[in-house]
Amino acid sequence: MSEPAASPTTEAPTEATTEAATGLSDGLADALAALAAPDGAAVLVGLDFDGTLAPLVDDPTASAMTPAARAAVTRLAALPAAAGARLALVSGRDLADLAARAAPPAGTYLVGSHGAETGHVRAAEDAGGAHRTDDGTDDGTDDGTDDGAGSTRVDAVPVRLEPEQAAALERLVAGLERVAAGTEGAWVQTKPSAAVLHTRRSPRDAARDAVARADAVVAELGLHALHGKDVVEVAVLPTDKGSALARLRDVVAQDAGAPAVRVLYAGDDTTDEHAFEALRPGDVTVKVGAGDTVAAHRVADADGVAAALEHLADLLGRRLAEGA
Repeated sequence: MSEPAASPTTEAPTEATTEAATGLSDGLADALAALAAPDGAAVLVGLDFDGTLAPLVDDPTASAMTPAARAAVTRLAALPAAAGARLALVSGRDLADLAARAAPPAGTYLVGSHGAETGHVRAAEDAGGAHRTDDGTDDGTDDGTDDGAGSTRVDAVPVRLEPEQAAALERLVAGLERVAAGTEGAWVQTKPSAAVLHTRRSPRDAARDAVARADAVVAELGLHALHGKDVVEVAVLPTDKGSALARLRDVVAQDAGAPAVRVLYAGDDTTDEHAFEALRPGDVTVKVGAGDTVAAHRVADADGVAAALEHLADLLGRRLAEGA
C-alpha cells in the first residue's frame, strides 16, 4: 500500500526563503508588510538619489538611476491615489539639478539642498500652470524648475535669503574656491543657500588637507559643515533631511486625507542619518551600502532599493485590491 501524501507545510517561511522570493531580508520584508497595513494610513516613500537610486560616479552630471530603480520608482508613482502612496526624492542636490538628473515621475515631491528647497513635479497636463509660492499660494507665474529639455516641470518654493545670509554665502563660496584652487581635482558647487567642496577626484592626502582647510573657513564664518562622501557642504540656512521629512509627512497627511502617515526612507550617506533619526516607530529606515548607521535595515545597492520598492508596490496593490 502506498504511503499517504504529505500534508502541505504551514510553517512560516524562513529568512532564506524570503530572500530567495523577494531579494529582501526577512526583517525588511516584515517591516514593509507592516508599513502597508490596511488601516487607512498613507505611505510616504522618501528616497535619497545619489548612492541610493543612482550609483555614485565621479561626474555628478552623469548620475542616473539604475534600470531596476527607475522601473520601481515609476511603478510606485503610477499606483492609484487610493493606494495611499506618495513618492518623494530627498537630496543634497539643488532642486533644479535633482529634477534634471532624476527626471522624477509626475506627482513626486522633491526636497533639494538637504531641505532648503522643496517642490512638486507637475502632471503633463499642468505643465503650463502657476508655480507655488512660499506661502502655499499660486502667484500666476510660470518659473518652475525645468531640466533643460522641458520634460520635468516643478512647482518650486523659492529660496529667499536675508541680506546677511547672502553675504555669508558669498564669503563662503570665495573661501571654498580658494581651497579648491590649491587642491588637485577639487571643485566647488554653489546652491541657492549653500556651497559644496567636492574632493572625489582628489588624491587621498590632498582631499584630507582640503577638508581641514574647508573646515577652517567654515569655523571662521561661524557656520556648520556637513561631511558626506567626498563632500563638505555648508549651508547658510539651517536645515537637514530629518526636518524636511517631518514637514513633508504633514503635507502628505493633508494631501492624502489620511489619519496617519508612515514613512519609508532609504539613503546611503552620513547626511541621511538625520532622516533616519527623525523617523518614528512604525516607519522603516533603510541604509544603502556599508557604513555605520542608526537605520534598522540595510540593502547593498540601488538594485536592493529597487527590490524593496517593488515588494512595497506589490503590498500596496494588494491592499488596494482587498479594500475595493
